[in-house]
Amino acid sequence: MIGVDTAGVAAKLGVAADTATAIGQLAAEVELDVPTAYGVQAALVQRRLDRGERLVGVKMGLTSKAKMAQVGVDEVIWGRLTDAMRVPDGGAVDPSAYIHPRVEPEVAFLLDRLPEPGEPIGDFATAVRAVAPAIELIDSRYADFRFSLPDVIADNTSAAAFVVGPWSPVPAGLDNLGVLLEVDGRVVQVGSTAAILGDPRRALDEGIRLAGRHGVRLQSGWVFLAGAATAAVPLRPGAHVRAVVEKLGTASLKASA
Repeated sequence: MIGVDTAGVAAKLGVAADTATAIGQLAAEVELDVPTAYGVQAALVQRRLDRGERLVGVKMGLTSKAKMAQVGVDEVIWGRLTDAMRVPDGGAVDPSAYIHPRVEPEVAFLLDRLPEPGEPIGDFATAVRAVAPAIELIDSRYADFRFSLPDVIADNTSAAAFVVGPWSPVPAGLDNLGVLLEVDGRVVQVGSTAAILGDPRRALDEGIRLAGRHGVRLQSGWVFLAGAATAAVPLRPGAHVRAVVEKLGTASLKASA
């Protein structure tokens, strides 16, 4: 959109993330549309790359009805992951480094050979080297976790951190695996991988298509987070979080007190 200072908007979001300080929604203030919001996202991530981070993957957002309802938007979106966002399985995060952190269980793919954008995936098994349970830590930079679709896209789809559990060969089916999210040993969310566009494999098609529309080709060796299988829950200081995905295993993180 003509007249939008994408670098300036990205700087506001970047400072909000770096200082864990919430800001007001930006879309109405600067009249962001979706294409321009992705331009802001690119500038926001470039700030991270300029300080030495590197791209390691892509994440999908709003791939379940639960997530759409939770945040009040209705379109699948995508964002970028950097190495600084990755937390080792079982590792610790500091909740005070974020504004209002939330966690959600996901399915992660380790990408291999991928088709060109616009070319359908002929064989999922050749495009994905392995699969794993995962946890995504999301943290909107907007006050009260409230935003429009362009707002959340500009904010790199609320990406903050992620954990990937042990990789394993891709099973025959991924479309209806049970998913649990546990906090301190108590089940707080129950879901199914069917919540991820009906089948997490469909998320990869969407990711290739949507990223390709903005000139980004997914790379071999990248992590692909297919989307949340349940609604997100707040991450409290001292909490131990575990995601359990049927047939795939577990991923976990700890929040410092």
